[in-house]
Amino acid sequence: MTRKSSYTILPNLILAIVFVLHSFGTRAQDTYLAKDTMATVYKEARTLRNQNEISSAIDVLNKATEIAEKNDNPKTLVDIYQKIALLHIELNDHDTASFYRDRAGAILKSTEYRLGDAFQKFIDATILYREKNNFQAIKMLEEAKLLSNDKNLINNIELTEATIFINIEKFDEAETKLNALLVNSDIDERVYLATKANLGLAELNFKQGNLEKSAKHGEAALELATKNNFFKEMLLANQFLARVYEDLREYDKALGFTKNLLNIRDSLYTIERFKLETKNADKITTKFQGEQIQKLSEENETLSESKNRSEITAILASAFLVIISLLAVSLFRNNQIKLKTNDLLQTKNSELETARDSAVSAMKAKTNFLSTVTHELRTPLYAVTGLTHLLLDENPAEHQKEHLKSLKFSGEYLLNFINDILQINKIDADKLEALNVEFKLKTVLTDVIDSLQQKANENSTKIVLDYDNDIPMHLMGDPVKLSQIIMNLVGNALKFTEDGQVDVITKLESKDENRVNVYFEIRDNGIGISEEQQRNIFDSFEQGSVQINREYGGTGLGLTIVKSLLGLFNSKIQLKSEIDVGSSFYFNLDLEYQDSVVADISFEMSQEDFDFTGLHILIVEDNKINQVITKKMLNKKGISCDIANNGNEAIDAAKNKRYDAILMDIHMPGISGEEATIQIRMFNKEIPIIALTAISMDDSLDSFYAAGCNDVVTKPFKPEVFYQKIGENIFRKKTENQA
Repeated sequence: MTRKSSYTILPNLILAIVFVLHSFGTRAQDTYLAKDTMATVYKEARTLRNQNEISSAIDVLNKATEIAEKNDNPKTLVDIYQKIALLHIELNDHDTASFYRDRAGAILKSTEYRLGDAFQKFIDATILYREKNNFQAIKMLEEAKLLSNDKNLINNIELTEATIFINIEKFDEAETKLNALLVNSDIDERVYLATKANLGLAELNFKQGNLEKSAKHGEAALELATKNNFFKEMLLANQFLARVYEDLREYDKALGFTKNLLNIRDSLYTIERFKLETKNADKITTKFQGEQIQKLSEENETLSESKNRSEITAILASAFLVIISLLAVSLFRNNQIKLKTNDLLQTKNSELETARDSAVSAMKAKTNFLSTVTHELRTPLYAVTGLTHLLLDENPAEHQKEHLKSLKFSGEYLLNFINDILQINKIDADKLEALNVEFKLKTVLTDVIDSLQQKANENSTKIVLDYDNDIPMHLMGDPVKLSQIIMNLVGNALKFTEDGQVDVITKLESKDENRVNVYFEIRDNGIGISEEQQRNIFDSFEQGSVQINREYGGTGLGLTIVKSLLGLFNSKIQLKSEIDVGSSFYFNLDLEYQDSVVADISFEMSQEDFDFTGLHILIVEDNKINQVITKKMLNKKGISCDIANNGNEAIDAAKNKRYDAILMDIHMPGISGEEATIQIRMFNKEIPIIALTAISMDDSLDSFYAAGCNDVVTKPFKPEVFYQKIGENIFRKKTENQA
């Protein structure tokens, strides 16, 4: 090597080393991309994809990539690369899809991000499915579901699984998943998923020879696709309907959908357009990759340039030798430390993995045990409460009435305790999600206060609602869980307050374009809580002291449930209290609101409005004691009834006789109540079917409604609720039919 070349290379090498040392010595600063900005970008890309503007969607995501890189946000980069990969899969460009999937994978190696790991497996499963490796794809999808409970990802996994099940002719499993997707509550893609579910059900029924049902789902898919400009789905629906109606020999309709295909081909979605989309996407991808290469080249050139090299060569050479010596010593010591640390880490990791597996197994065992126990307790408890109610209504002697009332109280107390345990179990198992539906806050609070008024009267305590009328009337959220929170807090206040007052306070803290922040406070002038007891008052089975538990009763789970439910709303319960002065529990909720909502039309009827005389109802129940109790409760109201011991008998009875309603037990040997409901709905769409269930952890209300049930009553139930549900479903149905 010549003297000149050595003088040229040496400064460059020194500059590179200085740059590396500076990089190691500088602490990285994370500036995260605004959540709302990325949500808008994802929504725009999703809309473009659903409207088959694939290249435009890729362009939007590539621009977002530049912002994410600038802000040094690795999780956002993972999200974007994975979404781009899926878009290229839709274009059948698996090579480019793999490129972006690998980029996301490289980031995930150094970033803990479970949703990203789950999405990575979803991409792999999608590629496997496209390559007709169906069973490998199903296994990968199951692994993805274990890593994340993201609603949108789970729904897309369910849709992909359903499609695979159709391909391998597992029609029952496919139909269950697609029916659930028809009524999905996905915030991002509710309509799109329903459209794809209708297309899947159309294909499934076509393969089973149910042509009329197939056509019905095909037309439902076409209607949704047309309303929302889902161009690809419009094409698929028209193609499918032309084929179905041709097989049905309804040639006029088949010709109409064929003409629609020609129009779509000319204006919306053609092979040429698909090729153009692919070409545009390739251009965007090539441009993006070129920009990345150019960026790296410019950085390399910057490192290579140096002014006045001849003047600083000697100084840098000396510095270079010193740095190399220090680095050599440091690397040797670091290597020794690293080897020892690695051995220790491997040992600790093995111990932690074993402990984690044991903890997960224990949690699953506990969850399954509590779910089974609470479910099994409900069945005999239904007999206890039901028989008690019947005996009280048969004019017992005064000395018997007191014992029966005690028995009724004990049964209701045990039921509340079981419900609390089941609620805690669901929270621990992460099986609760907050809904987002329209409700009136004042109505929710009034209903809770009314339900607790009798308890307040027993304690000579007054409940006062202090409601801020500046709060918008129509809010969006989960009224059921909010009712549970308020009911637990007010019930807790009443328990420890005698001859006093409980205030339920709401105030509007702030309001912007579509969100409000509402302050809630439950204040009492009861016995109060000491500072020491306040530290663990929100723990399970904690009531402050053994003496308090014995004097006032209760399970000590109410405040634990409140704390956990507020966690679903990203809120936290706060407490202020003073002994013999009172307590105040307060929290804030961020809620969406709507200014203009169509006025509510009430179809509610009070219990005394119902005349049950002459009704004929089918009871589907496998437990003999439950059959007797339910039948007696119906007979008291002048309702005649038949008994079906299982699902098969229920189907036969529904075919051969006319009933005003069916009370359907869900858990039965043989055909379950859900399956029996599905089969009855095939020949009778109108009859009200009310599910009766001792609901467990694995039960899903959505699956009951998807099967065709009109309403659900959990066992054991209060008689007034039981009669109210029957009356509402029978007489409301008749009112709607007359209208």
